[in-house]
Amino acid sequence: MTPNLTELEILKLLWKEQPLTAKEIHECLVSKYGWSYSSTRKTLERMGSKGILEIGSLGNKKTYKALLEKIPTLASCMQEFATNVLELDEPLPVTMFADSRIIGKEEVRELEELLNKLSEDEKER
Repeated sequence: MTPNLTELEILKLLWKEQPLTAKEIHECLVSKYGWSYSSTRKTLERMGSKGILEIGSLGNKKTYKALLEKIPTLASCMQEFATNVLELDEPLPVTMFADSRIIGKEEVRELEELLNKLSEDEKER
């Protein structure tokens, strides 16, 4: 499953620190999206229904954890972009992610392997 851009923003927060409450997530995203708190909660509930998030509880508050792993999810997003938007037949070079704030140096190798595999799978279709 490839998350949409809004879902990806929420996942990026959760990959850095989880679990988070709806309020914590909302406070991080309100300046970017201008959402109401109820819109944030609705998005989180929808992501839970889609199997993107695990919904738990801490006292009387709902908490959210990412169910999608970071590197496979990012690789899928990148391959989809390379194929559908850029119409590339080859995987994106991982050197372009060297200065990423979300992909650590130790994760670059895993990302490269996944991008190569996804590119090969795409060619076979």
